[in-house]
Amino acid sequence: MVGHGFGNQSVQARMAWRRRHPRGGPVFSGSAVATAFAPASAWSLEALMAEMNIDLGGLAGRPTTSQADPFQSALYGAGPGLIRSGLGAYSEKFLGSSSDFMQSNITQYLSNPQYYFQVNNQYVRNKLKVVLFPFLHRGHWTRITEPVGGRLSYKPPVQDINAPDLYIPLMAFATYIVVAGYALGVLGRFTPVALTIQFTKGLLGWFMQVILIKALLYSLGSGESPLLDIVAYAGYGFAGTSLAMLVRIFWSYSYYFVLPWFCICTGVFLVKTMKRVLQGVSRTYERHPSRNHYFLLFLVAAQFPMLFWLGNIKG
Repeated sequence: MVGHGFGNQSVQARMAWRRRHPRGGPVFSGSAVATAFAPASAWSLEALMAEMNIDLGGLAGRPTTSQADPFQSALYGAGPGLIRSGLGAYSEKFLGSSSDFMQSNITQYLSNPQYYFQVNNQYVRNKLKVVLFPFLHRGHWTRITEPVGGRLSYKPPVQDINAPDLYIPLMAFATYIVVAGYALGVLGRFTPVALTIQFTKGLLGWFMQVILIKALLYSLGSGESPLLDIVAYAGYGFAGTSLAMLVRIFWSYSYYFVLPWFCICTGVFLVKTMKRVLQGVSRTYERHPSRNHYFLLFLVAAQFPMLFWLGNIKG
């Protein structure tokens, strides 16, 4: 009976083991199997689980996935954000410094182009009187300033007769080309090539005048004047040249009296303007007055060959 009861208990224990571990499950060592077939008095679920844990090296009942590294996960989650914020700050700093460089350097020499076209009819009439008849100008030659954004800025041409503009030089240059084409037609030598040559000559003369004024200011210690200011000053000479060429069409001999007059007037206008520029930004003007007077006199003398060359029409 005892043996029969022990056999029944062994069979029951074996069936319970197979129900818990079907075929294809993990295989354990002999100690675990022996424990499963132990007598009923020695059988317990706790002992079986302890034996299984020992056979598996203490890994039974534990998850097989490795625990994530908190530092690695933290770097993985914060890495893209840190990179984006770092690149954003660097690009913002780079663009800001580039913008400051553009504003402090290019704007310093080119200024604002819209500023030079703020004119009206009254300004154009008064400015032409100053350019063509500077001896009749009784007012001052200094430019008017106003506080803008915490610093002093010059008023636009519509509010200051002494401010440079680009409207009159461009219109005078266009008039110069039209008068040259009309004169070529009167002389019977008008061709597209001849008009193109006259146009190219006008641009070259304007460029040479800019170089002359720029070199004069640089030699006198004022090389930081805005480029568009110099372009405007150099283009005022086309006003007198166009009038002299127009007079020549109706009376050829008067050209040799009218053009020298406009050469003197253009030279005096430029001298008055350059003296104002030099006194405003250069300290060397007061240190060497005689040398500066020679340079300004050379500027007046240079107007004669320049304007006579521009007024010479060849088919």
